[in-house]
Amino acid sequence: MQQVISTTDIEINIDRIIDTYGNMLFRICLVILCNESDAEDAVQDTFIKYLSKVPTFNDSEHEKAWFITVATNRCKNMRRYNIIRRHLDINDLQLYCKNEENYGLLEALMKLPHKQKVVLLLHYVEGYKVEEIAKILTITVAAVKKRLQRGRELLRQSYREEEQYWMNVK
Repeated sequence: MQQVISTTDIEINIDRIIDTYGNMLFRICLVILCNESDAEDAVQDTFIKYLSKVPTFNDSEHEKAWFITVATNRCKNMRRYNIIRRHLDINDLQLYCKNEENYGLLEALMKLPHKQKVVLLLHYVEGYKVEEIAKILTITVAAVKKRLQRGRELLRQSYREEEQYWMNVK
């Protein structure tokens, strides 16, 4: 016997989904794609996939992981096929930060290679644990830890170079 879902139930659920995950998915996609329009498209495509598949979830964490996985995969596909047209001005990034402290981190993350960028964003900005990131990205825990290590080293190097630059300017 197939379950009948009313249009009202779907509308209420999609409103909840958008309110719950919309901003987070946009930030993730924006950091990956470095383009506001493409990030909006990726989030929209994620919600469209949700509506067309109507997946069932075990719990809210499973639901959240599904949305992040679909969105990051969509971003990977967009990057792979060179759909990206223009890049976001780094100064505009602060408009999308949850709080002021994350602005500098998001700016630095946008400059990193894709693999490190995604794990650092999920871990430090969105607050996921290493094991959760491994599930979301379907990679091993060791791979997540290595990407975090390399990403942190690249960030340190970037900050050292910036610090050195300002010391030489003075």
